[in-house]
Amino acid sequence: METTTINQKILAITMLIQEKHPELSEFLLEMPVTIPNQDHPNIDENMLQDYYRSLCKLLKDYDIEHP
Repeated sequence: METTTINQKILAITMLIQEKHPELSEFLLEMPVTIPNQDHPNIDENMLQDYYRSLCKLLKDYDIEHP
């Protein structure tokens, strides 16, 4: 998956979370991927895919717990 596509998917799921479950927005900023442990992290496609998967899991887990 190319970087543009994964960025679009990240944006789409982030917007979905903010629109349908704004209570989850606080967790978006606390995710390990958004808090790099380096001053100038190298963000590559694999990191973006991991972040996207973590957003999907956050949303899925929330939907399961709060039907």
